[in-house]
Amino acid sequence: MRAPLVVTAVLPAALQGRAEGLRRAHYPAERNQVPAHVTLLRALPPSLEAEARSLLAGLAAEMPPVPAALTGVMDLGTGTALAIDSPAMLDLRGLIAERFHGMLTLQDQGEPRLHVTVQNKVLRAEARALQAALAVTFRAERFTFAGLAMHRWLGGPWEDAGRWAFRGRAR
Repeated sequence: MRAPLVVTAVLPAALQGRAEGLRRAHYPAERNQVPAHVTLLRALPPSLEAEARSLLAGLAAEMPPVPAALTGVMDLGTGTALAIDSPAMLDLRGLIAERFHGMLTLQDQGEPRLHVTVQNKVLRAEARALQAALAVTFRAERFTFAGLAMHRWLGGPWEDAGRWAFRGRAR
């Protein structure tokens, strides 16, 4: 059986490094099987891989790095994330989702709340404690997404299926 495809937005290296550090420190080690990431689509059918690869490569070639802001600490109930605001990335995600209309899972049909998960599947008290600790030192910051990526979901870990840097010029 071929694996479903996950589409993500690529964080800039410095922010990726910080998110990875938080994830290593706070995500349950036995469940931390993928790097820190910003999910755009969770499960495209594997039959769409060639079409998705072509679409993502074309969009990345045309678009300049996408502006965004890290805006706060997000409560995931039994986890914690860094919240991201990026209307431009949501618009881009909408273009991708529209292209695959009729092929999306129910979860992928809704608009996501952009974030980077740094902790998940822990006790509620543990999640609240981390949220309180991060809130003390959190600083909002602007950044630009570096590109798009696609991965094959292997039931836990991912296998890279492509990565495309934004190369377009600002309009």
